[in-house]
Amino acid sequence: MSTAVLVDEIRSASRRIVRELGFMDPTLAGTAYSASAVHALLEIERRGSMTAAQLVQVLRLEKSSISRMVGKLVGAGELMEAAGAGDGRIKPLVLTAKGTQTVAGIHAFARDQVMAALGQLNPAEHQAVAQGLSAYARGLAARHPDVGEPADAPIEIVTGYRPGWIGRVAEMHAAHYSRHWSFGQFFESTVAAGAAEFAGRLGNPRNQAWAALRHGRIIGSIAIDGEDLGDNQAHLRWFILDEGCRGGGVGRRLLGEAVAFCDKAGFAATQLWTLKGLDAARRLYEAHGFELAKEERGTQWGVEATEQQFSRRRPSSEA
Repeated sequence: MSTAVLVDEIRSASRRIVRELGFMDPTLAGTAYSASAVHALLEIERRGSMTAAQLVQVLRLEKSSISRMVGKLVGAGELMEAAGAGDGRIKPLVLTAKGTQTVAGIHAFARDQVMAALGQLNPAEHQAVAQGLSAYARGLAARHPDVGEPADAPIEIVTGYRPGWIGRVAEMHAAHYSRHWSFGQFFESTVAAGAAEFAGRLGNPRNQAWAALRHGRIIGSIAIDGEDLGDNQAHLRWFILDEGCRGGGVGRRLLGEAVAFCDKAGFAATQLWTLKGLDAARRLYEAHGFELAKEERGTQWGVEATEQQFSRRRPSSEA
């Protein structure tokens, strides 16, 4: 799919979301308030208190618009001014008892909307929706780094086989390597077959796999195959992250788990094979003690590329 087509699809979906959630209406979420007022109440509840100046920054509205909106919410009994700490001129806004009740109603209304929408989708799509919307929101918010936004859902590292691991390993590899190296069906099939064969050997204590999860969805993986190389060497395999999860430290956490496993298991060395040009990954490997051992040009995946072998010996203090 071309970038232009992708952009148009996202724009179309965004417009539909705006309409379906009721942002075109004069009031929102079953209240008598505008979308900006509803968001102000939600932000104040989330942070405990906020000044009008902070609302200007977070909601990205004009100071005069915020002033009028806050005045209406205070007049309606939803907000009140609290005593500022230190500087008496700064008066944080907090929810009143009525405002707390209003916000509870907003949450209930919104949860019903979400649950109704999820009811039209299959369970596998639920996780994709959560992850996709989170990544899209993060991309939009990156244009305003000065505004504090809620943190993404935490990423959990789990050990062992997870339902869907084989398919996600193949999917993430196929998506990344087709985009950057034009690898095709043969590569994806090889990855899927290898992961499936390895999964059947996870009962061997010399083998292990790890998955990174967000909202229960696999967004990263790594595995140690302690059998296929022999000579007391470990093979680091299927180290991959979903495109939207790179640069956040997930790869470092996964690689750390794998390296610690190899050292604890007593492998003399750990080997991995990758492609030249993955500079961020190479820096990560080298930070964990891997060194470039060999590289050669080849076409084993149907496209000419330079494959590299990195090697890490077990620290001498543990040998």
